[in-house]
Amino acid sequence: MRKYYTRACNFYYNQTSIENIKKKISVPVSGNKSCSFDTIEIITRNIKKKIHIKNIKYLPPKIKKKVLTDINNISRTKKIPNLKLDNLPILMGVLNITPDSFSDGGKFIKKTSARKQIDKLIFDGARIIDIGGESTRPGSKEISQTVEWSRLNRIMGYLKSKKFFVSLDTRKSFIMKKALKYKINLINDVSSLSYDKETINFLKKTQLPFVLHHMKGTSENMQKNPSYKNVLLDIYDFFEKKLKMIRDNGINHNNIILDPGIGFGKNMKHNIILISNVSIFHSLGLPVMLGISKKRFIKDISGQNDSKQRIGGTVSSSIFSMLQGVQILRVHDVNEVNQGIKVFKKLNCN
Repeated sequence: MRKYYTRACNFYYNQTSIENIKKKISVPVSGNKSCSFDTIEIITRNIKKKIHIKNIKYLPPKIKKKVLTDINNISRTKKIPNLKLDNLPILMGVLNITPDSFSDGGKFIKKTSARKQIDKLIFDGARIIDIGGESTRPGSKEISQTVEWSRLNRIMGYLKSKKFFVSLDTRKSFIMKKALKYKINLINDVSSLSYDKETINFLKKTQLPFVLHHMKGTSENMQKNPSYKNVLLDIYDFFEKKLKMIRDNGINHNNIILDPGIGFGKNMKHNIILISNVSIFHSLGLPVMLGISKKRFIKDISGQNDSKQRIGGTVSSSIFSMLQGVQILRVHDVNEVNQGIKVFKKLNCN
């Protein structure tokens, strides 16, 4: 049986979007009137077809029903406890308490430097801080849970004293349980709850919000010739199956964020396809997050113009993602990305 997917496209932003919604020309993304669309792409494994929303009524009944369900998922307001998804995109600042992360390994391993970075991320405009004690960069090896926790524990108290929204970047239920005393707000497990079988029970018991993150393989082998039949639709199907598993295990809330995992078991072509078509994931009815900061695809695209910080590539891909309605951007250089977004919004205010 042929399966149909719906991708929102032809987006409007700021005042143009607001005016088009008033005129019923376009449909808002996640209830946010500053970002809307007037066209959808209907996709199968074999064909793609774009149609204006005003022509949906002419579709065959079964396809029309599917498309209308997807549009409702795209347009309805999303919520995460203690996190308003209003002035988008929300910036998630990265804080790696590790010696070997791909971008900032070793920079914040000491308590003093970590505290300074927390203060900087908050001042620069992050609304989430994602703290991790284990590197999951390509080729990284697993560390013990006790080592991971020792890194995190010495800074978690200071972070939570800021009364800030805290995301815990870990694959291990041991770490999650230990961190509960700090009243964390979000679990960001790059294995999509697959690494530790106890994680699903922990999430069921605590009802904490969490990120479903796609990664093909493990940190050690994910970049060794990753392949897909169709990277976009394969990952969409992956999320659908994961969500069914989650529901089957008694987790019925919608406090779930989807992250297609740029650079986690993907080559340059895969990453470009995902970022260019990221709006397809809105039809799953949950907030979408992208981690694009300083990733290898920026080097692959820019060639001789690559740089260590990759700020230019991070800012441009962040703005592109914002224009696709992505709600959360996970970045290292919060100030620079925030600067780029503020300038773009001001220039695009009419």
